[in-house]
Amino acid sequence: MAEKIIFDTDPGIDDTIALFLALASGKFDVLGLTTIFGNVHTDLATTNALRLLEIAGRTDIPVAHGADKPLVRPYHGPVPHIHGADGQGDVNLPPPSTQAIDQSAAQFIVEQVMAQPGEITLVPVGPLTNIALALHTQPKIAEKVKRVVLMGGAALVPGNVNPAAEANIFNDPEAAHVVFSAPWDVTMVGLDITHQVLMTDEQLKAFAASDKATSQHVGRIIPLYLDFAHKMMGRQVMYMHDPTAISYLLKPELFETKRYPVRVETQGMSSGKTWVWSRTGDFPPEHFGYNVEHPATIVVGADVDAVNEMTLSYV
Repeated sequence: MAEKIIFDTDPGIDDTIALFLALASGKFDVLGLTTIFGNVHTDLATTNALRLLEIAGRTDIPVAHGADKPLVRPYHGPVPHIHGADGQGDVNLPPPSTQAIDQSAAQFIVEQVMAQPGEITLVPVGPLTNIALALHTQPKIAEKVKRVVLMGGAALVPGNVNPAAEANIFNDPEAAHVVFSAPWDVTMVGLDITHQVLMTDEQLKAFAASDKATSQHVGRIIPLYLDFAHKMMGRQVMYMHDPTAISYLLKPELFETKRYPVRVETQGMSSGKTWVWSRTGDFPPEHFGYNVEHPATIVVGADVDAVNEMTLSYV
């Protein structure tokens, strides 16, 4: 049976690949897309979500507009040097022919989860503001959600915004703190694994060579990201951040995981850091406010060749 998911997204080049992978796999019942700021402002995230569903021929999937800013702090702003001013590699897509539903992302999440208890997996691949707002709206969703599989965080490796923080958590640390503190099943697909799962420009050429509209679109938008990677790392590769969350859902047996309590730093120069309790010390982790009753599953390794082969098999 297809797994029911709600995909919370800030599209985004890698978000696009993740969405198309989820749809092409046939393994998910995508109940809806909820949009969030991050790679782009939320208004543009909503527009892009509608555009992408149109390209995929899935305008039956609803899109709910999400939060425009973090819970308590200003939004740091989009990243046009990575994803383009339009979030889609600056390819100038036409306006979508459909509209978002008349319901906020948080309301949509609460309504769906409460109506289908134990059946829905939340898959946020941007800042966690919508998920935190849904919890604030109806705390009971924590016991009704099947699980949360998120892209974000850096447990045992450095961040990518600064030495401490990964971008999604950095964009709303308070929301991330709410999500990691809640009494539910969280899997963190963070930089520990996504900096291992990358594709070369040669592998990525498969998208442009495909006869599928979705893959051809990916082929059009990735050059801008590859240019960014070349400037930063001296080689044209793409970290498969958001697609790795979908890959984990598709074939968890390809991945290595560890279980750790997690706390999110919300203050100081390490704000946005996902601190994991991976040691035995003089004090128990709960002494420092860790959620020891609900440790997170941290994805730390993978058969990268098999993961990429699976992704490309759906192109």
